[in-house]
Amino acid sequence: MSSVKKLASKMLEEKEFFAPGHRACGGCGEVIGLRLAFKEIGGNAIVVNATGCSEIIASQYPYTSWNIPWIHALFENTAAVASGIEAGLKIMEKKGISHSKGAKVVAVAGDGATSDIGLQALSGALERGHDFVYICLDNEAYMNTGIQRSSATPYGATTTTSPVGGKQKIGQVTWKKDMPSIAVAHNIPYVATACPSYPVDLVAKIKKAIEVKGPAYIHMFTACPTGWGCPSNMAVKLGRLAVQTGVFPLYEVENGAYTVNVKPAKLKPVAEYLKIQKRFRHLGDEEIKYIEQRLAEEYQKLLEKSEASAS
Repeated sequence: MSSVKKLASKMLEEKEFFAPGHRACGGCGEVIGLRLAFKEIGGNAIVVNATGCSEIIASQYPYTSWNIPWIHALFENTAAVASGIEAGLKIMEKKGISHSKGAKVVAVAGDGATSDIGLQALSGALERGHDFVYICLDNEAYMNTGIQRSSATPYGATTTTSPVGGKQKIGQVTWKKDMPSIAVAHNIPYVATACPSYPVDLVAKIKKAIEVKGPAYIHMFTACPTGWGCPSNMAVKLGRLAVQTGVFPLYEVENGAYTVNVKPAKLKPVAEYLKIQKRFRHLGDEEIKYIEQRLAEEYQKLLEKSEASAS
């Protein structure tokens, strides 16, 4: 057994808190991430789940894949509901009302429910300092309702609402909203990016998030073979390529200090990531070069922040 496997086996619970039997598409990156995350979070938690893929595939009445307390919230109010539950638990403890002491409140939402519809509620919850973990499952579009673009959809990607055709030859014309930086700007104790393609890194970050006092934000990159137009066995490979090309760097920010967790010796060509997805198949060499240059610049800025934090 490799050292990585030994470490993972020590870190993970055998019990499944997000169980099989859900209705996710084959190869869904979200369910890989959720399964790993909740093996670390454990059973003493309350999940607040926004409308979206993760809610629809795992909670169609009378069935559920959740083996812990769970509540459905709307697109726009997931962080507000989590805030209310966290405040309620504090009041119960203060009044001596029996409940599961130390229970962690965990909000789960997609990129649309986080960076678009629910941003106001999330910002308020972070500003107030509620002790909860917020996990954004980022598959870069509104996949559950028909693959519409969100503010997390990357530049150049085609969706049903950013199609290619006629004079529009790019697809998505804006760059992906930087949600981790928005969370950092709230001066919360812990912010991290994660990807199930790097499971040990993901679990370690979830552990930090649940142990910290105050808000913690995890932005998890979750490949969607159905929406991205690639084979169902590509989710893990796409996640690794996203990190290795600089599309989705893995880093954490602890009380304002940056650390880049996975540093490729040299970034791979971004074409290796783009060209295996139908949503980017319309891009020519010039557009790909432009994307690669922009990503390299952003990655360099991140490295500089990490170096400045270490000095």
